Amino acid sequence: MTQAAIFRLRLTDFRNFETLDLDLDARPVCLAGPNGSGKTNILEAISLLAPGRGLRGAESDEVLRRSAEATAPAWAVYAEALDAIGETASLASGLLEGARRETRLNGKPASRAAVAGLLPMIALLPEHDRLFAGPRADRLKFFDRLVTASEPSHGEALSAYEKLRSRRQRLLERGQADPHWLAALETDLAGHGVGLAAGRLAALSRLQAAIDAAADRVFPKADLALNGMVEAALADGAELRDAEDQLAKAFAEGRNRDAVSGRTLTAGPHRSDLTARHREKDQPAGRCSTGEQKALVIRLVLAQAQSLAGRGQRMPLLLLDEACAHLDAVRREGLAQAISALGAQAWLTGVEAGLFAAFGQEAQHLAVETGSVQVVA
Repeated sequence: MTQAAIFRLRLTDFRNFETLDLDLDARPVCLAGPNGSGKTNILEAISLLAPGRGLRGAESDEVLRRSAEATAPAWAVYAEALDAIGETASLASGLLEGARRETRLNGKPASRAAVAGLLPMIALLPEHDRLFAGPRADRLKFFDRLVTASEPSHGEALSAYEKLRSRRQRLLERGQADPHWLAALETDLAGHGVGLAAGRLAALSRLQAAIDAAADRVFPKADLALNGMVEAALADGAELRDAEDQLAKAFAEGRNRDAVSGRTLTAGPHRSDLTARHREKDQPAGRCSTGEQKALVIRLVLAQAQSLAGRGQRMPLLLLDEACAHLDAVRREGLAQAISALGAQAWLTGVEAGLFAAFGQEAQHLAVETGSVQVVA
């Protein structure tokens, strides 16, 4: 197992940073500073080195540095890391002319899988503090990102499914689609959907096993489930082909309803839900306090990282924004110990340096002021 870690990070005209150039080692990175200083901006910049729109979902032109005088014409994020065989590799992402973002690996355009393979990431944000009490779509999105950290192809499968689903919806809303063309599209959509659901179920099984195997009692364990028509059929032993036929039939039967509603109400994998039950308290996670829900989500993140290590994959970067908020001293110490035991390069933010005292010299401590970063230890 090799560790994903950034050894140099350079930002240019990104959010509130005109320039930033950090030399780092493989230890966790603790970023302390007041609200609005740019801590989360650094995590967002790192997340844009991976496929997708980053942890805030921003458009490429939204992260440009702006001042009272002008808006920067372009932005760039550059990082150096070690690849799977221990050689230095560079990864760069930025806004080019025509408002088009491009990501390059060692100076050349690269596939989504190659980019994700160099720096796999798992992000935990303040909005996840009440993940299990929030919208279903947010839980599914969070879970899909967990899966993509271990299986970059999952992100590609999800993208393919969503593109086909959007194409079908546009045809339905126009009301002039050829039924045979729709049937062919829905067959293709069902095939991608069943493959997506099967991948989620396999990932859920591995994640649950890692949760069950955790030896510490600092963070509570959850019993997880994926609720959805396709997942239920596969869990009951349905063959992939039968599940595809069932889903394609559901899409066909739901055409009129989906056309009128303006969205895909048919119960495909886009409408599945990740549920969790606090094992020790024997109650739904959504009924737990904010602190307990956060502790459950942290357990999920740590277990997913441990699952990757157990399978011989790269240990992902952990982007933990305000991870210590709502955690007492015991759990802050437990988080530091867990990250150290994993051997992960975690990037943590917090408003006070004292939140990271448990890391001691096991981490790199940086002080963030508006648009600048100073190394503390």
